[in-house]
Amino acid sequence: MTFRLSSVKLPDQIRNHAKATKHKPELILNQFSTRLGMRVSRGIASLFPQDPEFTGRRVVTFHNQRDYIFVRHHRYIFPEDKKGEKARLQEIGPRFTLKLKSVQSGAFDASRGEYEWVHKKENDTSKKRFFL
Repeated sequence: MTFRLSSVKLPDQIRNHAKATKHKPELILNQFSTRLGMRVSRGIASLFPQDPEFTGRRVVTFHNQRDYIFVRHHRYIFPEDKKGEKARLQEIGPRFTLKLKSVQSGAFDASRGEYEWVHKKENDTSKKRFFL
């Protein structure tokens, strides 16, 4: 899979960012509903450990909206003094946006590899048609 990376904000550029811990994060994949979207979400999920440590309260979110994948890294906090109140989120960072450019079948081979899907400019004619 090949992505275009944009809107990168490092943790130092995020106001009131939290410090990352060594715990394995939970993974949230939102709105990957098409067949290609499910394939991309499985590819993203394979990059992370499959046994999250819930005590660390770290979450990495991949949110698909209009074929852009917004990536956020948070820590959730439960208020100790007020029981029954909702959890708060504190961003750890980095924060960035991905746009899928191509999906290659099999092992990566830039010169002779077969592509399952390639983003083409002529497919961007309709504002209501999305691939992920």
